[in-house]
Amino acid sequence: MTDPRHRPIRSYVRREGKITRGQQRALDELGPTYLLPVSGELDFPAIFGNDRPVVLEIGFGNGLSLAEMAQNDSRRNYIGIEVYRPGVGSLLIQIRQRGLTNLRAIQADAVEVLAKQIADASLDAVQIYFPDPWHKARHNKRRIIRPEFVDLIGKKLQRGGTVHIATDWEDYAEHIMAVMSAASGFTNSAGEGRFSPRPAQRPLTKFEQRGQRLGHGVWDLIFLKT
Repeated sequence: MTDPRHRPIRSYVRREGKITRGQQRALDELGPTYLLPVSGELDFPAIFGNDRPVVLEIGFGNGLSLAEMAQNDSRRNYIGIEVYRPGVGSLLIQIRQRGLTNLRAIQADAVEVLAKQIADASLDAVQIYFPDPWHKARHNKRRIIRPEFVDLIGKKLQRGGTVHIATDWEDYAEHIMAVMSAASGFTNSAGEGRFSPRPAQRPLTKFEQRGQRLGHGVWDLIFLKT
């Protein structure tokens, strides 16, 4: 039995909404083709049938924005990681509806995938949009953006690769800025201590549009692997 004192701190909890029939059907019918295994190193050229650069998105939610990015960027391949089945099923539906060949998904813990399944210096970009802010002080330790996680990402990125993080919580944005600015081997593309404008390739979600109407801010951070 695992000593609870040594259990890894998760950035998520095992909760998910009810899965729809369509999402379950997508998992059953499309999963064998578009879902990646949760063990063994991932061979990107074998998976996609080409050697195009690979973008990894962590926590893609319902997958709508990720599918849109993949559809608009056929020069790169995309892999999305999500722990919740409804979101994975939703993304698989998008893959079928849009006829995407450059997008795959994996239902697993992102930390474990990065550590065990992705080769060093093999990713062109990592994107993490609106991660759980765990805004209560006692929960801050659950935030995914921590120094050890950023170091792990750094190992998996090619030189010149990017990390793009977006959040709508100002204090989390400041936390991310501090962690990324202190990380070895990264440079802020907007300049030291500066946030980036939202790049055109990151879709503006309905959630974000609603927040803007209410006067909520969104902070983008883009760092380069040097």
